[in-house]
Amino acid sequence: SRENWNTEIGLPLTILEAPRGTEALVLEMAMRGEGQIAELAAIAEPDVGVIVNVGPVHLELLGTVERVAATKAELIRDLRPGASCVVPAEERLLAAHLRDDLDTWTFGPGGQVSLVHSDAGRVEIDARGERIELELPYSEPHNLQNTLAGVAAAMALGVTPGGRVEPRFSSLRGEVVELPGGVTVVNDCYNANPMSMRAALDHLAASRAGRRIAVLGAMAELGEEGPRFHREIGEYADRTGIQVLVTVGEEALAYAEGFGAETHRVASPEEA
Repeated sequence: SRENWNTEIGLPLTILEAPRGTEALVLEMAMRGEGQIAELAAIAEPDVGVIVNVGPVHLELLGTVERVAATKAELIRDLRPGASCVVPAEERLLAAHLRDDLDTWTFGPGGQVSLVHSDAGRVEIDARGERIELELPYSEPHNLQNTLAGVAAAMALGVTPGGRVEPRFSSLRGEVVELPGGVTVVNDCYNANPMSMRAALDHLAASRAGRRIAVLGAMAELGEEGPRFHREIGEYADRTGIQVLVTVGEEALAYAEGFGAETHRVASPEEA
């Protein structure tokens, strides 16, 4: 899927624009409420269904993380018998939704597809006892987990990956911009939730920099618990050693409540 062509309009357009001779489609399925994944699964009829993670997203309509998991699990429910599903290992909220008539691949720590070793752009992966070596141009922990999910999906289709992997990431997601004066900007502003925000802060904290500044806009669709989630992200930024926090917009003010170092509160991206 390109950009955000992942809805009941975008997903069919993605399928229809595939050129003749296409052997595989990787389709993102978006949801904000119940029944939406089911509609997309009926259109796509996937051979492999991948759930990358479960967490506090889209709570405004769904209310609880348990309902988020159940809604994502519509993908598992609607796969044809004999198809494959790929899920995070030890994700208890998906356990009740797994099916005996599917080939289920688990990834991550404790899973069937796991990271054995990572060093200097090379990773070694164990996939159901088979060793796979890849060269990757990235090292962020969340993208390594995404890589494991991708390897599991490929293996489920009978394809064994190997060698150099060079994905083209979506725009506004982790884009690195070098500015004069030794300033590096990581532009990751497409959207955000508590999981992706922690991953971005981990990436920033691990970077080689003399001073780390987090400029954070609000996280949307979190419902009544929104202020708490924002405050917890502020606390997390403080623990990871971020030196400066800039909050953008009224909803983002709660970040500052949990952050103990230098803070700036601004109303708009332009002011930031």
